[in-house]
Formats: sequence, C-alpha cells, structure tokens
Amino acid sequence: MILWLLTLAYAGTGIIGLIAYWPTIKDLHYHKKPSANISSYILWAATSATAFLYALFILPDLLFIIVSGIGFGACALVLFLSIRLKRYSK
Repeated sequence: MILWLLTLAYAGTGIIGLIAYWPTIKDLHYHKKPSANISSYILWAATSATAFLYALFILPDLLFIIVSGIGFGACALVLFLSIRLKRYSK
C-alpha cells in the first residue's frame, strides 16, 4: 500500500512539474516576455537530458522514464522558446 502511494505521489510530481513550467512557457510563447534565464536553462536542460537518457537506457522503470522525459521536454521547450525569442527580438 505504501509503495503504491509513493508511486502515485511520484507520478504526481511529473504532472505538477509540467504545470509549474506553464507560466514561463506562456510568457515566452504567447506574451513574448523574456522570463527565463537562458544560462540556467542550458544547465537544467543538460542535467535533465542526462537523467532522461539514464532512465531510458539504464533503468527499467517506465514511470521514471515518463516523469524524467516530461521534465526534460518542458525544460528543453523553455530553453528553445527563450533562445528563439532572444534571436528574433534583435
């Protein structure tokens, strides 16, 4: 029972994490407001990519693969939108 609750809670962190990225994605995409630090997101994207690749190729845990993939995807999207906004605002 406790392991099931822990699994459910971990799945929830992936959903909550994605929701947490939404305001920044909205600012960058819809409002064209540069609200993300590119240097920070380069580091976060690199570390989350490493975690995702580790999950994908080393760990046989589907939930961890999904949650780390969501985190990497959201982080990479913020980085992409930030770079695109900076590039086209000049």
